[in-house]
Amino acid sequence: MSRDLTKTFTYLSIHLTVGFSVAYAFTGSVTLAGGIALIEPCINAVAFFFHERAWQRFDARRPVGARIATA
Repeated sequence: MSRDLTKTFTYLSIHLTVGFSVAYAFTGSVTLAGGIALIEPCINAVAFFFHERAWQRFDARRPVGARIATA
């Protein structure tokens, strides 16, 4: 397994654990906390997509010399 894939899975594990723990602390429900912990990353992925699109439009409007190189 590549290092990047390993890092992705470990980050996902941390994200889900924190999300579940916070939701459980607020609700006291394992079922509700589990649902929140699974749904929240999906919603964040969609939000991130639109966030990136907005930044692409912003960068496209900037003069060529003022643009920051992206990898």
